[in-house]
Order: sequence, then structure tokens, then C-alpha cells
Amino acid sequence: MTEPMYSPGRVPPASELASTILDKVERDVVFILRIRGESLDLLSRHFQGFIERALGANGVDYGDHPLLRLFVESHGRELTEFVVNGMALSHQIDLKAFERFGGDSTHLLRADIWDSLRSYVESAEQHFMSGLGGLHDILAEVAALRPGTAGGAQ
Repeated sequence: MTEPMYSPGRVPPASELASTILDKVERDVVFILRIRGESLDLLSRHFQGFIERALGANGVDYGDHPLLRLFVESHGRELTEFVVNGMALSHQIDLKAFERFGGDSTHLLRADIWDSLRSYVESAEQHFMSGLGGLHDILAEVAALRPGTAGGAQ
């Protein structure tokens, strides 16, 4: 355990705190990749379409359940956040590495980002298809509400 930097009750001035943090910058500060803007919207729409196709392949459409659209939107956001957070966690760059970037290394970074993005999207899709709270749960709920099925409306 590290010892406290300041005595109890002492709040350092902002400049002192900034200097203390800057002294630890190589150990404690990282730059992270964050997907935003139109790319975030594209990712979100991809997952909504992916879920709609998965439901459609199982004979389910928006008329089958009153909360299906909410299910698609909320699970699409969950899958999007999985990818966004995974990318942020796996692409942290410390200050020294960030300062060294230049020349051709950015092309290597783009290739690494592309590979990670693809991998996280595939993982999110696989999780939805096989995980708890995903496709299997909504299919079971829709089946239970369909007329002519056990538990469904008559």
C-alpha cells in the first residue's frame, strides 16, 4: 500500500496536485481510443439490424411482442457499449508510446484498431446469439405470447 501524499485534512492546491500527477504520468496516465459520432451510430445501427435479422430468421417480427422494439434497441445499445468499452480497454497508449508515434507507426495502429474492432463486433454478436438475456430469452417470451401456443393468448 502506498503512503498518503498529503497529511490528513490537507487539500493541495490544484497546481501542486497537477504536478504530483504529472510526476506519475508514465505510470498512471494513458490515452484511450473512443468511438464516437457517426461511427458510433453506425455501430449501433449494425447491432439493431443484426438483432432484427436474428429474430426474423426465427420467425419473429415487431408485431409478435409489444416490447420487441425496446428489446432490440436496448440490446443493440448493450452490444455497442461492449464493443466501445472493449476497444477502450484494449487500446490504451501510455505517454511515451504516444509521443513516439509518427511516420508509419500510425498505419500499424490503424490495422490493430481494425482487427480489434472486428473481433469485438464478432464477440458481441456471438454473445447475443448464445448468451443469457439475448436471442433465446426473447424467442421464448414471444413463443409464450403467441396465440395457439402453451401460455399464449387464445
